[in-house]
Amino acid sequence: MSDFKVDFDSMEWQSHREGARSKVFREGSRQLRLVEFISGEVAPNWCSQGHVGLVLSGGLEIDFGGRVVSYAEGDGIFIPSGPSSAHKANSIIPGTRLVMVEEI
Repeated sequence: MSDFKVDFDSMEWQSHREGARSKVFREGSRQLRLVEFISGEVAPNWCSQGHVGLVLSGGLEIDFGGRVVSYAEGDGIFIPSGPSSAHKANSIIPGTRLVMVEEI
């Protein structure tokens, strides 16, 4: 990385979960993560972690306890942390890319 620029093209893809890969830049207590879903496979578990990001391409649906919200290219994602916003992916278009900003 040069000053003030994250060059995702120069980073290697990492895979920490089946059907997805990511490139991660960490600085202090925050990280910027480029995520690509290789398949439409979704995680079976509920998540109560917060997420902030942007759908760069493709799309996905997230289930919030029976209320399904669709996200398409250009949509922002802002999910507060905690049990009241527990969620899980309902469906993902293969090839979907997100950029996520996270506290670590």
